[in-house]
Amino acid sequence: MTEHPEAAKARIIIVEDEAVGASRLKTRLENLGYTVSGHASSAQQALELIGSEPPDLVLMDMILQGEIDGIEAAGMIRSRWAIPVIFTAACMDKERLERAKPTHPFGYLIEPYQDRDIAVTIEMAIYVSKVDWERREAEKALRESEEHYRQLVDISPDGIALTDRQGRIAFTSPKIYSIFGIEPGVSVIGESVLKWIHPEHREIATDRIQKLIAGEIAPSTFEYKLLKHDGTPFWGELLSTALRNAQGEFKGLMSLIRDITRRRRADEELRESQERFKRLAEATAEGIFIHEEGRVIDVNQSMARMLGYEVSDLIGQNALSVCTAPESRDHVLQHIRSGSDQSCEAVAVRKDGSRFPVEFAGRNLKSKDKILRVVVLRDISERKRTEEELKQTLESLRRAVGTTIQVMVSAVEARDPYTAGHQMRAADLSRAIAVEMGLPQEKIDGMRMAGSIHDIGKLSIPAEILSKPTRLAEIEFSLIKEHPRRGYEMLKDVESPWPLAEIVYQHHERMDGSGYPRNLRGEDILMEARILAVADVVEAMASHRPYRPAIGIDAALEEIEKHRGILYDAAVAGACLRLFREKGFKLAGT
Repeated sequence: MTEHPEAAKARIIIVEDEAVGASRLKTRLENLGYTVSGHASSAQQALELIGSEPPDLVLMDMILQGEIDGIEAAGMIRSRWAIPVIFTAACMDKERLERAKPTHPFGYLIEPYQDRDIAVTIEMAIYVSKVDWERREAEKALRESEEHYRQLVDISPDGIALTDRQGRIAFTSPKIYSIFGIEPGVSVIGESVLKWIHPEHREIATDRIQKLIAGEIAPSTFEYKLLKHDGTPFWGELLSTALRNAQGEFKGLMSLIRDITRRRRADEELRESQERFKRLAEATAEGIFIHEEGRVIDVNQSMARMLGYEVSDLIGQNALSVCTAPESRDHVLQHIRSGSDQSCEAVAVRKDGSRFPVEFAGRNLKSKDKILRVVVLRDISERKRTEEELKQTLESLRRAVGTTIQVMVSAVEARDPYTAGHQMRAADLSRAIAVEMGLPQEKIDGMRMAGSIHDIGKLSIPAEILSKPTRLAEIEFSLIKEHPRRGYEMLKDVESPWPLAEIVYQHHERMDGSGYPRNLRGEDILMEARILAVADVVEAMASHRPYRPAIGIDAALEEIEKHRGILYDAAVAGACLRLFREKGFKLAGT
C-alpha cells in the first residue's frame, strides 16, 4: 500500500475561467501554506493538465465556458483518477446541486468565502480522501488476496472441500469434480460429505470427524476408500482441519483430497515384488545378506545354513567378522572400499570354526536416505576341488607329453648324430626370444616344447641323406624339405594345449612367402612359427653340419639383421638381436 500524501504538502490545481479570480485564489492558497501546481481556464485544459501531472486536489469552478462545464469535468476526474474535487461557485441553486451530487465532490466553497472556510474545506477533503484512499487500497488488497486464493484453489493438484458444522458440503474447488467424476453443472452443495466415503470406512471417518470437532488429537492425514459420483470405489488421501471462529466454536471442516489409486497400486506392486524377491532369495542356494555400514540387517536361510547359524543369530552382527576368516578380512575390506561390483574370492568361516572357500559379489542399494549393500555369497568348495583335480590331470598330461617329446627327440638325434642338440638349442633360443617379446607364459611354454621336436619329421628321411658329408642333390634336398609336412602328420592327432603340429609345419615358412612347404606369408604364419624360424636359422649357422663347418654366430646375426622384416618377422628379429648383442645370450655348446 503506497503512502497517502500529507495535507500540508498537498498540490492543488485551480480550474477557473476568470483570470483575476484564479490569481486571487492562488494567492490565498499559498498564504495558507498550500502549493498551487497549475491553473486551467477550461475543463479540457484541466483534463490535459491533470493527465500529465496529477495533483492531490482540484478546486473546480462549477460554471465553465466551453463544451464541458465544471460539473461534467469533475465527474471525469473522479472516474479517471479518483482525485478529490472541491467545487467553487459565486452562487448555488438546487439544479446545480442535484447535478453535482453524482460526481461525489469533497466540498463546496460559495463566495464570499473566508480563508478559514478554504482551509477547513481543503483539510476535510484531504482527510476524507485519505480515508477513502485507504479503504480502496484495503479493498484492492483484499480482492487481490481473494484472487490469489482463488487461483491457488483452481490450480491445486488436490481437491479442496469445505463443510459446515453439520457435515454438509459448502464449497468445492474445480479439482473435486475431476477427482469424483462429477459432471460439469451438477451441484453437490448441501450434500453430506459422508456420501463420498465408502461404506467400509464411514465409521472410521465419522469417528475421526468427531475427534476433530471435539479438538482431540487425531491423525492429520488419513487414507480412505472413497466413492466416485457414479459409485465406483477408489482410494483417496484426506488432510482435514477444523475451522473455528474467534471464540473457538466449531464452524466446519476444510479438507484436501487427493486420488492415490495409482500410488496404492504401485505400493501393492512393490510389496508383491518384494515378496517375490524374498521368495527368490530364500529359494536360491547362494547366501544373501544385506548390511548397513557393516551391520547385518537381513539374511536368507541359505546364508544361515552355509555358516551354520540361525537367521536370528546373524541379524545385527558385523558382516565382516561373522562370516570371513581373519586371513581374508584385509583383502575383503580393500575390495569393499574400492566400490567394485566384480566378484572376489575369499575364505569364509563357519560357526564351528571350519573354513571354506567362497566367491562373493556386492552392490550398493539406495533405500530412502540410507545406503545399503547387498552381498551374494557362493560356496566354491566343489569348484576348487574340481579345479585342483583338473590341475593335477593337466600336470600329469604335461609330464606325459614331455616324456613323449623327449623320446621323440632322442629318436631323431639317434638317426642324425651330427645334429644332436640342435633341437634343444633352438628350443632354448625360441623360449628366450618369446620371453624378450613379453609373450604370455602359456606361449612361452609351448615355444620350448615345439622347439624341442621341430625336426621330428626327419625320422622319415633316410639316415644316409641326413648324414651325407657333401652337398645334397636337388632330389635329396626335396626330400629334406618334406620334413615339416611329415612332422605335422606325426603330431596332428597328439592331444596338447599348444598347436605343436602347426608350429612344426610352419617353421620353414618366410614372411615374404618364399619359405616351404606351403609358401605362407605374413600374418598367415603363427607367431610361434616365426620365432622358431629365426631360432632355427641362428642355431644352424652357428653349429657344425656334416657337409660344412660352423659359419659362426656373427654371420648368423648378420643374416637375421639383413633380412629383418623381409624373410623374418621384424619384432622377432629385433628381440633375437637384442638377446645376443645387448644381453649376452649364448647358445649352449657354441
